[in-house]
Amino acid sequence: MRKYAFLKNPMKCNKKDYIYKIMLYKTKNEGVFLFQYCSIDAIQCSFDQFYTDLKDVYEDWNDKIDERGWIDIDDPLPNCQHDAFIPIRVKGRDTGNPEWGNLEALVDGEWVEYDPT
Repeated sequence: MRKYAFLKNPMKCNKKDYIYKIMLYKTKNEGVFLFQYCSIDAIQCSFDQFYTDLKDVYEDWNDKIDERGWIDIDDPLPNCQHDAFIPIRVKGRDTGNPEWGNLEALVDGEWVEYDPT
């Protein structure tokens, strides 16, 4: 299960960065990851946190999100990044030969090189 939300107010998370939106990803066995994004239009997260329980995520964040609340989003495709809003994966991960640092995105049904910058 994945859901994302926008914060009512940007939240300072260190000396220079602010969190604008968050996404939760509940895994089948591991727990819940909370991804934090330092831009409204960010595709991948800047920071993350781990929670053992979904209830704890809601307790920590529900009062910080805006009136739109939690917005459901599809789970990531196989081998894709859990924090990405679009299908992105490490090149070669699907064949068991990951090329760490090289990403590809699914565009119009085809995997193409992806440059996050």
